Amino acid sequence: MKRLIQSVLFALMENWNAFLKRYKREHNLSQLKLAERLCMTQGGVGHWLRGTRRPTLITINEKLEKLGLVYLEAQVMVVERDLAELTRESRGSYGSERPLSAEALRYASFRFPVLGWADLQGPLPDKSEVQEQTDYMPAGNAFWLEVENDSMNAASGKSVPEGMRILVDTGLQPEPGKLVIARQPGRSAVLRQLIEEGGERMLRPLNTRYPTVLCEEGCEFLGVVVRVHGAF
Repeated sequence: MKRLIQSVLFALMENWNAFLKRYKREHNLSQLKLAERLCMTQGGVGHWLRGTRRPTLITINEKLEKLGLVYLEAQVMVVERDLAELTRESRGSYGSERPLSAEALRYASFRFPVLGWADLQGPLPDKSEVQEQTDYMPAGNAFWLEVENDSMNAASGKSVPEGMRILVDTGLQPEPGKLVIARQPGRSAVLRQLIEEGGERMLRPLNTRYPTVLCEEGCEFLGVVVRVHGAF
């Protein structure tokens, strides 16, 4: 599977230290486990979490790779004091001639490609003309899709109507109850709820007019749905 190279911007709302805190919290990691993922000492990670030390941009990109976020590229957006102009530092260092202001490096947001269902017939494309930004921190690669039919439109309860846009994380394990993108051998990918009955995995639509089908041998899970534009 090709990597979708996206960028993570650090500016205005959350710094690298807060980024790590959010990653630690969302992945339910202890400080020691986070240090192991980053190939660092627990003390070194502690400095970052407390904000007593600041890594270079090169180090940030190295640590994103250690976390498995290899498709992300860290960049710095520097905000001038009057907030009137944004200036981007070059990748590789913070820059010695232009120190970061107090407003800079305060958030992490992610841009993920918006794919079409036809893009799911083979390996994922390595780029997309359309991208959408979100604060979701992915466990693996991620992409947006637009729901194209009413198979997940339920009369009540959880529902994902046609026209909604979903965010799919390829790094999460499909578990019963989750909405997934699945591809059966020789068939197009579909959005379904993964369920388990009698030890068998099955793909269930939320619209009862569509049939629930067995996950056949060779069924691929392309990712788990983590965000939907609009309420379930």
